[in-house]
Amino acid sequence: MRRPSIGVFDSGFGGLTVLKELAAVIPAADYLYFGDTARLPYGSKSAETVARYAVEATHFLQQHGANMLVIACNTATALAFDKIVRAAQIPVVGVVEPGAERAAASSKNQKVVVIGTEATVASHAYLKALQARGVDVREKACPLLVPLVEEGWTEHAVTEQISRIYLQEAFGDGFQSADVLLLGCTHYPLLKTVVRRVAPAHIAIVDSAEATAQAVAELLKFKPPPTPSADERRQFARIKFFATDSVEKFRRLGGRFLGQPIEDVQHVDLKE
Repeated sequence: MRRPSIGVFDSGFGGLTVLKELAAVIPAADYLYFGDTARLPYGSKSAETVARYAVEATHFLQQHGANMLVIACNTATALAFDKIVRAAQIPVVGVVEPGAERAAASSKNQKVVVIGTEATVASHAYLKALQARGVDVREKACPLLVPLVEEGWTEHAVTEQISRIYLQEAFGDGFQSADVLLLGCTHYPLLKTVVRRVAPAHIAIVDSAEATAQAVAELLKFKPPPTPSADERRQFARIKFFATDSVEKFRRLGGRFLGQPIEDVQHVDLKE
């Protein structure tokens, strides 16, 4: 099989958690990661603006040889998926459907709590995707979590306290019996340890980044080899990074999300 070239797009750094999972599941691939850091956050922008930015990124990644596109951004997937698919001449996978599919399959009583940014929750993309699978859903916006992750406070007592408050609200009022928590934001995998501590003990945590990587592997009919070491994976997966803002900041912050140092980042200036 020809070595796939997978374009991964996000408004910033969170999509690197999706890239990390992709490289683990499909190590024998080339990856192009585009972080639109000059124009983040997407969550405060209109659907039209998000769609325009996402289509520009799609064209950029195609021009650089991507033969598959992963929208590693919940906001862009929620607000602009159809427009991205129309603009792309290559297969497109977003983070919402794989996450919803995994959450529905993981729930024994078909009750799921979804946490995400305000924009993702306001779009009701996960709500619709889960309801289409016969699941009862509670959505909860957790706007303070992304800045805490980007501050590097993933193990801070403040982050734990805020997470506890959000989850108490999410699992209250008749949703105590929900048995799955879906992390509907690509920053949240960095909070898994904290979330596990403060969430109800009986719940399963579903990470849309992991689910998306599995969905891409299935689409490519990729059978992972026997578990390679982290070093072997890094040698296999060839990754190019592009950012629309400071490359220094991208290297510094991005390494936290990818779980390994990022050396070479190319600055890109997408014209409005």
